[in-house]
Amino acid sequence: MALVAQTTVMHYVQFRGAEPSLVLVTVVWYAIRVDTRRAATYGLIAGLLLDIAAGQTGGAWTISTTAVAVIAGMLSRGFFADSIPLVSAITGIATLLDMLVFWIVRAVEGYPSGLGWMHAHEAVFQAILNVALMALVMSIVRRFDTRLA
Repeated sequence: MALVAQTTVMHYVQFRGAEPSLVLVTVVWYAIRVDTRRAATYGLIAGLLLDIAAGQTGGAWTISTTAVAVIAGMLSRGFFADSIPLVSAITGIATLLDMLVFWIVRAVEGYPSGLGWMHAHEAVFQAILNVALMALVMSIVRRFDTRLA
């Protein structure tokens, strides 16, 4: 569902050229709750689906999303997975890492590096949007989670 919403609706929720990534937020949320192997598998599948939807990324989303899932899973060990500030911080770091790995892979594939500053600014704004999205989603889930009542 996150991939469908990402490819159809989220283009309308842009800020300075960046849009929040529902797929990345879903991957991070899952990765902080499971072991590293499951996080990597989920990230691999999500990245592969992003590459299929994008068409010409050459596997860059697969590599970057898998790396982010592994790192997010490792960062959350020993912490509570329901802490909004902690999960938001992990989401921000994961977004910046995702974009960094994605553009490194694209550069290795031959993508021109002349637009690096534009992509860096876009990554910062996307990190801010993803942090806000994660905090919003976690707040809504907390509100309606019957186990907490």
